[in-house]
Amino acid sequence: MPTDLNWAVGGEAGDGIDSTGKIFAQALSRAGRHVFTSKDFASRIRGGYTAYKVRTSVDRVESVVDRLDILIALTERTVEENLDELHGDSIVIYDGERSMMSDFEAPGETTGLDVPLKRLAEDAGGAIMRNIVALGAACAVSGFDIEYLDESLEKRFGGKGEAIVENNKKAARVGAEYVDEEYDISTPYDLETTDNDYVLLNGDEAIGMGALVAGCRFYAGYPITPATDVMEYLKGRIEDYGGIVVQAEDELSAINMALGGARAGARSMTATSGPGIDLMTETFGLVATSETPLVICNVMRSGPSTGMPTKQEQGDLNGMLYGGHGEIPRFVLAPTNIAECFHKAIEAFNLAEKYQTPVYLTGDLSLAVTEQTFEPEEFDMDAVEVDRGKVVDEGTIEEWQNEKGQFKPHAVTDDGVSPRSFPGTDGGAHMSTGLEHDELGRRTEDTEMRIEQVDKRERKVETAQKEEDWSPREFGDADADTLVVSWGSNEGAIREAMTILAEDDIDVRFISVPYVFPRPDLTEAVETAEKTVVVECNATGQFADLVEHDTLSRVQRINKYNGVRFKADELAEEVKAALGEPTEVEA
Repeated sequence: MPTDLNWAVGGEAGDGIDSTGKIFAQALSRAGRHVFTSKDFASRIRGGYTAYKVRTSVDRVESVVDRLDILIALTERTVEENLDELHGDSIVIYDGERSMMSDFEAPGETTGLDVPLKRLAEDAGGAIMRNIVALGAACAVSGFDIEYLDESLEKRFGGKGEAIVENNKKAARVGAEYVDEEYDISTPYDLETTDNDYVLLNGDEAIGMGALVAGCRFYAGYPITPATDVMEYLKGRIEDYGGIVVQAEDELSAINMALGGARAGARSMTATSGPGIDLMTETFGLVATSETPLVICNVMRSGPSTGMPTKQEQGDLNGMLYGGHGEIPRFVLAPTNIAECFHKAIEAFNLAEKYQTPVYLTGDLSLAVTEQTFEPEEFDMDAVEVDRGKVVDEGTIEEWQNEKGQFKPHAVTDDGVSPRSFPGTDGGAHMSTGLEHDELGRRTEDTEMRIEQVDKRERKVETAQKEEDWSPREFGDADADTLVVSWGSNEGAIREAMTILAEDDIDVRFISVPYVFPRPDLTEAVETAEKTVVVECNATGQFADLVEHDTLSRVQRINKYNGVRFKADELAEEVKAALGEPTEVEA
């Protein structure tokens, strides 16, 4: 019996693929099973291929794989798109009464189940429920208790009335009963349930949750794929804590509103994707020069220009590191998994206020749209610490005033961090400007003051490098000859690839880097390894360039930039090829 099950539903945009997948994922999670999802969707409202895949196991899963066990095919293209992942035990559920599927033939030894989804849905109360009929059929062939589906349907449709909920429950049972009555099939799938209680969320939701816990009380943003869910999560929740979400007219307005919120003393954030980051770059410089703490979330997608808005890529690294005219101090954090999106969001706010510097919190489409199960203990709210930095009050402000009693918001300090006064603080009135300024915030072209202010701002990063922990996450055998290095969302796929490689007696040391700037020193690790491989989702190897620059050593590169995330078994083969080992293709 397989240790995990790989399920998918596919059709056209507008067919309810996303909601169908979420309902099934939630049902599996409520049954105490681990879940890892993946979405493939077109950048259009209707039409174009879209799919929602769910990998589930009683053990934790952190990646997708090249195997599909149960496929709900609402269109012929769905089968064509997934042919390579179907196998002898695969089951395809389709509607033969629909003209486009009337001549469907299951490929190879794959089992095809012709289920009249639309007709059965109409009998249950409406054709719109054909996807729920298909879910019921999937429960029948996978041995999954349909009562868990009931709980998920109640959560999904509870707000629409009891009649809608009951109709959907009926539709699911009609699908399951049809398969049981019409087909005598034996499958190797039997989805075991447990008493475990898991949290199911995606990366954007984790960022939003982390922002709330960190004390974010002002968010301004403009909708853009795949960052919109950050705003969607905060809207309706942040108000309960005295905060507000503003949908701006564009990205320029969004970052300027967020800057204003931060100047007013609120923990503020904006979120966007690559095209929005381009538009925000000028204000990014103003944030740094005015020494305003601000978190800017960049959820990367395929570029440049409009690129492929709904596809995966890690192509914005150089832009976040070097974007903007002049020299701008900054921090760049890159969570390596969904749980880290929560923790790094909190850390981003603390770094922003502690050092009065803009912070990029960067995810990507894979993290943003993937839903994964976690133990509730991984989100320990009681352990959260909020550090608002060098804030002065009426009792401490005198030491930061000049002889005239004027507050110095840009005072030159040894650590580079000036005092910060919230609006309304007695004696703390001040101004800041995007022009170069003196300690009082007044514009200046004095050459000595210019040097002092530039050096002061740069010292913030130097101070942070000494005071903060920039350690990477490390897995595997520390003495292994092969070192794999990656950043951001590739961690889960690489960890599972390591398990596959271990079966072939290939040991790997894996360093997963959540801090791009400042970043950990990998020189010793690279020098002691016989071979170093850097894995990332871009064409040129932007992080590999940094590793080579920092360590003065050449590395091998595994790059993927077709818009699809890395898969565990795919990565195992890529690492074998990089090491000169026989691969399955060669064999």
